[in-house]
Amino acid sequence: MDRAKFTVPMLAQRKATGDKLVMITVYDATFARLADEAGVDLFLVGDSLGMVVQGHETTLNVTLDEMAYHCQLVARVKPRAMVVGDLPFGSYQASAEQAVKSAVKLVKAGAEAVKLEGGVSVADGVEAITRADIPVIGHIGLTPQSVHRMGGHKVQGKQPGHNPGGRDRIVSDAKVLESAGACAVVLEGIPRDLAAEITRAIDIPTIGIGAGPDCDGQVLVLHDVLGLTDARMKFVKQYADLKDAVVGAIGTYADEVRTGAFPTDAHSFH
Repeated sequence: MDRAKFTVPMLAQRKATGDKLVMITVYDATFARLADEAGVDLFLVGDSLGMVVQGHETTLNVTLDEMAYHCQLVARVKPRAMVVGDLPFGSYQASAEQAVKSAVKLVKAGAEAVKLEGGVSVADGVEAITRADIPVIGHIGLTPQSVHRMGGHKVQGKQPGHNPGGRDRIVSDAKVLESAGACAVVLEGIPRDLAAEITRAIDIPTIGIGAGPDCDGQVLVLHDVLGLTDARMKFVKQYADLKDAVVGAIGTYADEVRTGAFPTDAHSFH
């Protein structure tokens, strides 16, 4: 039986039933088609493409036009998974009006929801986007677009208090995002007990990445899952070693071309 199209109302249903949500990053049509066949619930067209596709050291260089382009590639396969487009750095911080315009651009490109980073500081933008009938997923804790403020990609929420990386502030961020109309929130790089506390404290689903197993769902970067990167983060589990397979296949192809073993008569037209 064909799997039903995953929609925003299903997020609340999963929270109510306790069935875990599965999200993975995808950036192009080929992997979108494969991940959809595997049964993933949500596709995150993430600004992580700046690192795993474009070769940057952070996500900060990614533009809104680039995000729209990759949303188009993923949406083109008409996946059953819900397509979530990341709002990149600089596309929503200036004002709520800017946030709405950027979100509209990703929706026109094929996104069915948008994700942005921050809590209290972006609440006005989240509220404005949701008033425009665009679903919003929040992202708090370790927020890669704040890499300079955090001094690197470091676990957040270890320290007490209401400072930017403190536990109380992260809990407040989650509650504010829910009040602003977010339909879910990504919790990245925070202690397991804090993630569990937030998951109990709000009625919208939490999707963890480096936040432990008590969240309502999980998200990982596709290239990390497939072993295509050299990621060694504690929270990453590598489910395949495609790096060696890819290098081996291309190496064999190169050897056969150089030795004349490929192409043969069987690969030729007559």
